[in-house]
Amino acid sequence: MNILDFFVLGVGLAMDAFAVSICKGLGMSKINKKNMVLIAVFFGGFQALMPLLGYLLGNTFAEYVTQYSHYIACALLLAIGVKMIIDAIRERNDDLSDDGKLDIKELFLLAIATSIDAFAVGVTFAFYENINVWAAISIIGIVTAVIAAIGVVIGNVFGSRYKFPATILGGVVLILLGIKILLEGLGIIDF
Repeated sequence: MNILDFFVLGVGLAMDAFAVSICKGLGMSKINKKNMVLIAVFFGGFQALMPLLGYLLGNTFAEYVTQYSHYIACALLLAIGVKMIIDAIRERNDDLSDDGKLDIKELFLLAIATSIDAFAVGVTFAFYENINVWAAISIIGIVTAVIAAIGVVIGNVFGSRYKFPATILGGVVLILLGIKILLEGLGIIDF
């Protein structure tokens, strides 16, 4: 995987955080910069931490499954992408707006919930021999933080109509990345 792959992966993984950030922005009568930064730091931080934890756990088992790594990575990314799409469809009509107050406990739980997918992706990193996990988690964390901050602004300015397509797009990106990894592992394509 290269820097572009990490960036694309970061965008795909950030879509859950983006959707939640939009909802947080909806509840703000005007943009609160402190809260926007706090949301970005929580989501970006957890989105970077979780793949690292997944990588460390996956690294323990990598020697046993390296010959199947592209299948495993593809399956995990497909499952995560499909789950994101299904969750988006199920929650399409939910009203997640609030009164604009930022509850740190709630933000902590939201950051964990939106980064569970990143943990599974981190497990797939262990199957790559020459992956720069520090570059990967840094890019994923920064991309998520920026996208979360943008989500707060969009939620505040434009409303909730972007939550559904953003989550769908995130799921599609993860599915496509999974297919790309499988095709590379099978030697069909080489990017």
